Amino acid sequence: MNTITINITDEHLLKLQQKATRLSISIEELVLMSVEELLNQPETSFKDAMDDVLNKNAELYKRLA
Repeated sequence: MNTITINITDEHLLKLQQKATRLSISIEELVLMSVEELLNQPETSFKDAMDDVLNKNAELYKRLA
């Protein structure tokens, strides 16, 4: 496992501490969960392309159903 160091404002650190406390987890766990969620999201361009194809062919799909 690797370590990353970042600089954040005092305001953001306070918000992270508050959220972590509400969730009963450490700040590190909260940040890691956020990063994992971001990395697990599908690529926007793929989703946009998929939506475009579905919208473009909606009438055809209705007729085939």
